Amino acid sequence: MKPQQKFSLNYYLFVFFTILMLESIFFSGTAVKEISYNHFRNMLAADRIQSVILESDRIFGLEKTTKTSGTGATEKGAVKPSSEFLPARKKAPWHLNFNLFSGSKKQPAEQQFVVIRLSDPSLIADLQAHGVDYRGKIDSHWLAHFLSNWILPMVFFVLLWRFFLRRVGKGAGFLDVGKNKARIYAVDDSQKVTFEDVAGVEEAVEEVKEVVSFLKEPDRYTRLGAKLPKGILLVGPPGTGKTLLARAVAGEADVPFFNLSGSDFVEMFVGVGAARVRDLFKDAKDKAPCIIFIDELDGVGKNRSQGVALGGNDERENTLNQLLSEMDGFDPQAGIIIMGATNRPEVLDPALLRPGRFDRQILVDRPDLKGRIDIFSVHTRDLILDDHVDFHNLAAETPGFAGAEIANVCNEAALLASRKEGAAVCQADFQDAIERVVAGLEKKNKLINSHERKVVAYHESGHAIVGHLTPGADPVQKVSIIPRGIGALGYTLQTPLEDRFLMSRSELMGKIKGLLGGRAAEELVFGEVSTGAANDLEKVADIVRNMLTVYGMSTQIPNRSLVEKGRNPFLDQGPVAQRRSEKLEALIDRETQDIIDAAYQSARQLLADHRTELEAMARLLLEKEKIDAQDIRSVLGPVASSVKGTENASTSRNVA
Repeated sequence: MKPQQKFSLNYYLFVFFTILMLESIFFSGTAVKEISYNHFRNMLAADRIQSVILESDRIFGLEKTTKTSGTGATEKGAVKPSSEFLPARKKAPWHLNFNLFSGSKKQPAEQQFVVIRLSDPSLIADLQAHGVDYRGKIDSHWLAHFLSNWILPMVFFVLLWRFFLRRVGKGAGFLDVGKNKARIYAVDDSQKVTFEDVAGVEEAVEEVKEVVSFLKEPDRYTRLGAKLPKGILLVGPPGTGKTLLARAVAGEADVPFFNLSGSDFVEMFVGVGAARVRDLFKDAKDKAPCIIFIDELDGVGKNRSQGVALGGNDERENTLNQLLSEMDGFDPQAGIIIMGATNRPEVLDPALLRPGRFDRQILVDRPDLKGRIDIFSVHTRDLILDDHVDFHNLAAETPGFAGAEIANVCNEAALLASRKEGAAVCQADFQDAIERVVAGLEKKNKLINSHERKVVAYHESGHAIVGHLTPGADPVQKVSIIPRGIGALGYTLQTPLEDRFLMSRSELMGKIKGLLGGRAAEELVFGEVSTGAANDLEKVADIVRNMLTVYGMSTQIPNRSLVEKGRNPFLDQGPVAQRRSEKLEALIDRETQDIIDAAYQSARQLLADHRTELEAMARLLLEKEKIDAQDIRSVLGPVASSVKGTENASTSRNVA
């Protein structure tokens, strides 16, 4: 790729001062003395002036040669300079130094003079009377006019244009507005990524290995007439390693890797996006075989039908049309592979997903237990670990975590260990980092009065007891009444024992009872409830709503799903319910309330039956502020039978 030309302000300053220097050297004469007009008239009366040039505001003259006696007295006929004469110097005009006076020899500066011209009607007659050679000259200030009317405005607009370009996009130049903004990772990049750096997505890795094989051995496929898919779309939740996987493909294939985002195409200038698409594919053809990776493809590839109601054809649509045209225009045998990544596949234009474009979709999902163990191994390569660090336990405590979240946990653990000045990162540092990522930063200095602290202790004890004794609820790993995050005065950490992808109705009811255990404990002990269960009630409402409208677990309208298509499965967005009649909505609302009431009464009765354990756990929390699974078992005994978890960790953050 040719190096990009950059324009610097120093170039313009250099040219400007060079012009001034040349003007000073070639277009200016020597310095001459300035005399008063009175002295000029005296010299004229004494026949001391040989010739003059008359301008509108100045008179340039050449004095006759005078001789002095040996004693230094001026000979007769010579004019003695006026005592008021100031020996200031002016630049003589260029024509005064070249052949305009008699003789071709340059006159010495001492014989030249300049005087400010005054209104004198008899001047011409006196010059003729004394035989002075005089001539007029039209003023010519071409250089000043050229600088003021052309150079300075041009410099001003150039600087103004560069200022706006820098505000629109950092480093933008005059000719690179339509250039693509792809960052090229060459084969000799020191940060080369391979498949060894990608963990937890083995199925996706196997899919993209075919791309590497095609780039290395194209004849292996073309001999039978096969064609590799032009486009490969990586879909999945944020942070699962889609960009890392694409870079690993380029690293394994040893080909240039064009990396850019969908938003890099769209600018405020009309036509820039399409120009950048053309320039991107032109550069890719010059460097083929190569890989073009467009991250956040939905930034440029949104469904065009969404803009029809708003008047339609905008800059993004033009850019998308150009992208579709370029994908159809290049030869698949040239070795150009287009990879895209998005976590919003439902908004992409169907033309992008048809065969011949992004016709292969690869799911890069959240890792399972084994995948999380491998990811912990990858992200702890450069850390000094304690011998007792157990990746299996850490993976079990982080269900539902994506690769980026696990990387964050590893980094937080290293920072915590460094803060404690530890010799290595130990298991406790990782567990503290997990809590920090899940529940937020501890706020030990936050002042809470004794009554509120007691309410929080009973609230969290209620969660822990109901979760511990209810089959279907996630096992309780840790309980704390130390404030964390934004407004959370305490939390109960519940994580599953194994990866689960299906849940029964009884297990969902167990989760609901566990979430309502905190409020039930408050009412049982204090006779009233507080605002501490706000987060719990939101989760309960979501679970019950999904049971009735998504999973078809309603007793009034069984086996019926009321969800519209087009829901995003990767961004944790709630289902979009269909429009329903008032009668059907009333049935759902009534059954929702019945389920919540039944779960709440069951949780309250369970706590009433174990009131002694509730008091004991609350006292233990007030004393230690944080208890783990071993402390919980010492108070409550073994876990209730048939307790299984789900893949989605349930962490209750209760605000009192």
